[in-house]
Amino acid sequence: MAQPNRVQVWLLAARPKTLPAALAPVLVGTAMAYEAGALHWPSALACFAFALLAQIGTNLCNDYSDFKKGADTETRQGPVRVTQAGLLSPETVLRGTVVVFTLAILVGLLLVWRGGWPLLVLGVAAIAAGILYTAGPIPYGYLGLGDLFVLIFFGPVAVGGTYYVQAQTIAPEPIVAGLLAGLLSVAILVVNNLRDMKGDKEAGKRTLAVRFGAPFARVEYVLCMIIPLVVPTVYALVTGTHRWILLVWLAGPLAMPVLKTVLTRSDGAALNPALGQTAKVLLLYSIVFSIAWNL
Repeated sequence: MAQPNRVQVWLLAARPKTLPAALAPVLVGTAMAYEAGALHWPSALACFAFALLAQIGTNLCNDYSDFKKGADTETRQGPVRVTQAGLLSPETVLRGTVVVFTLAILVGLLLVWRGGWPLLVLGVAAIAAGILYTAGPIPYGYLGLGDLFVLIFFGPVAVGGTYYVQAQTIAPEPIVAGLLAGLLSVAILVVNNLRDMKGDKEAGKRTLAVRFGAPFARVEYVLCMIIPLVVPTVYALVTGTHRWILLVWLAGPLAMPVLKTVLTRSDGAALNPALGQTAKVLLLYSIVFSIAWNL
């Protein structure tokens, strides 16, 4: 098999299949700002750039840190990790992490200029969360807290922050919508943790899947996929507004095959396609939600 070139290696390191988790909540927040008559395109584009850079920086940091801590070995069943595979040296990946996070900080300064100190707090917290997920003396991802942090930062923080920097205020709806997008992002992490249970356990990485077992992880996954469909339905029926939001059920047919895979496959490698498929569900859901909210 031909060795990937330098560009392909860095694309592998960026983990493009995870990037919808970064972009989807920004799309939702921007769509909700547009519906509120507060769309601000420069801020929206800056939010997309910051989210993308922060996610790539987190992925690079994770690649480096998991290799250093022994969580990524030659026995892992997931997609290629460039440090473990020897495609890039640990030092190179670390330098790449610093460069990408530096770019994220520069973009973040534009958002702070627009949104003030709340955006400074959110930006610093988001970058710190990305680094400390697997890095540092006590990485929270190794304590089983990754699901909670993903829910918060890929949910209310991302959607609410995007809405706030454009509208210069906040409302309950973007926070709730953020929780729904965040749950679908957690579903991506659950697939990852379910697949890596054996290696994570050996490396001392106590994810929720390792702590409570595969049945718990599968129930968690189902809830993360179903709640984002149920809550908008209840909202539309109770309030009598935004009834087009029921269109989020269009994501259901795309979700069914991946639900079946997660619920029935026990071999770790067999879950690899479910990662990308879950990310597609999140992206489709966010696109439909964003359109329907404005109808």
